[in-house]
Amino acid sequence: MNERQMALMFGQGRHPDADRMERKLLDGGQDPETARLTTVLGQPIEEIEQRKQIPLLGLDFVFRPQASLVVLWALGDEHTRRVIERAHERAVAETLAWLEDEVAEVRWSSGRQRAKAPALVVAAFRHFDNRNGFSLLHEHCLILNRAQRPDGSWYALDTVRLLQHVVAAGTLYTLEMTTEVCEELGLATVPREVTPGLRPVMEIAGVDQELIDWSSTCRQRIEDVLKGVTDDYVKKHGRLPGERAGHGLAWWAAQETRPDKKTPRPLDQLLAWWRVSALLKFGQRMVNGLLERCQAAGKLIRARVGPRVDTALAIVDVAAVVFTVRGIFARRHVLAEARRHLLETLRGSAYVPGIDSHIATRALERYGRQLTVPQEGRRTPAPDQLTYTADFAWPIRWWIAGTDGKPPRESSRYERARVASLTLQNAIRAALTAPPAVPPADDHDQEPPPAVDHPGRGAVRRTPAQ
Repeated sequence: MNERQMALMFGQGRHPDADRMERKLLDGGQDPETARLTTVLGQPIEEIEQRKQIPLLGLDFVFRPQASLVVLWALGDEHTRRVIERAHERAVAETLAWLEDEVAEVRWSSGRQRAKAPALVVAAFRHFDNRNGFSLLHEHCLILNRAQRPDGSWYALDTVRLLQHVVAAGTLYTLEMTTEVCEELGLATVPREVTPGLRPVMEIAGVDQELIDWSSTCRQRIEDVLKGVTDDYVKKHGRLPGERAGHGLAWWAAQETRPDKKTPRPLDQLLAWWRVSALLKFGQRMVNGLLERCQAAGKLIRARVGPRVDTALAIVDVAAVVFTVRGIFARRHVLAEARRHLLETLRGSAYVPGIDSHIATRALERYGRQLTVPQEGRRTPAPDQLTYTADFAWPIRWWIAGTDGKPPRESSRYERARVASLTLQNAIRAALTAPPAVPPADDHDQEPPPAVDHPGRGAVRRTPAQ
C-alpha cells in the first residue's frame, strides 16, 4: 500500500483504489459527487462532521517485547535477531487473528445492531528505536475503523469493544513472543520488579539490569521526573499516591519527558551505534557473552521448573487475583490473567494451545457469580460482555513500612491478590496431600464424592477447601 492509498483509507475513509474507481465511473458518465460517494467506505466524513462529531478512522495498537528481549535483539548476532524478529512477526499475526476472530464486530443502527466482522483492515509499521535513538523494537498496527457487514456494506467497528480487549491482546502477544524465543534459543524468564507493589515483568534470565537500564533511556527520564512529582504529592496529601493517582502521575511524567521525533536512520547504522555504545559502557566480555549467559541461566531454570500447568491451581490463582484486583470483572480480564499465569508458571516453556481459554472458562464457571441479567426485549449480551464477581473472602489491607525516609504505603491490590491466591492454593495442596478419611463400616454403600480435574493425576476426593 502506497502513501496515496493510506491517505485515502485513513484520511478520507475511502477505498484504497478510489482514484481508479472514480475515473472509471466518470468515464462511464457518472456525475462527480456520485462517483466520489461510491468509493466511500461506510458513512462519509462530512456527514459525521455536520453533527459536530470528530470522525474516528483508525485505532493504533502497539506491540513491543520486554526490555530484556529488546536488548538481546539489539546486541545479539544475526541469528538471534532473526529468531526474535520472526517470533515478533508471528506473535503480532496471532494477536491480530485473535482480535479478528473473537473480538471485532461491526455496529450500525446506533449500536443496536451488530455482527461479527469478517476481516480487519490493518496497516503495520515496524520501528526499531525510540525517540532518543536507543533500541526499541515495536510494531504499530493501524486498524481501519471500517469493516463489512454480511451483506457486503461497510460500517464502523465497535471500537469500544476493541479497546476493552487491549490488555488481553497485549498479554497474548507477550506470551506468544516470549514462548517462541525461549523455545528456539533455550532461554527462560524470571520476574523483575519494576514498581514496588505492582506486578513484576517477566524478563529473560541472564540479561543484566545494567543493560536494561542502558536501553531504557526514556524510562529513566520518566522515573526522574516522577520522583519529583511524587514528592510534591506526598507533601500536599501526607501520603503516597494510590494506584489510580500513581498511574495519572506516571502518564503526566511520560508526556513531560517525551522528546520530538528525529529523522529515521537505517537499521544497520542503528545496530552498529548500539553495539559501540554498549561496548564502551560495559566492555567486550559483557556484551559478547550475553547470549551464552542467558542460555546458561535458562538451562538452570528449565531443569528446576516443570513444563506442565496444574490447571486446578491455575483456575484458583486466576480467579482469586482477578477478583481481588477488580472486584467486578468480565471474561477478558480473566483471559488476560490466565495468559499472565502461563507466562509466570512456565517461564518460557511451550504450552498447549487453547489452555488460556480453558482456564478462563473454568475460572468463571467454578468461582464466578454472574451479575449481568439478560432483560426481555433487549439484545442478549455476548459471553464476553457479561460481568461477574466471586464469593471469596475479601483480603484485608495492610501497610508496608517506608524506606529511605519515605512514609509507609498501603499494600497494593496486586499484593493483596497474590496473598489471597497463595492462601487458596495452599489450602488445595493441603487437601490433596492429606490422607483420605476412612469411612465407617456401615457407610460402604454411600456414593463416592465427585472428582476434580487434575491433568496427569488420578481422581482425588473433593474437600471443603476445594
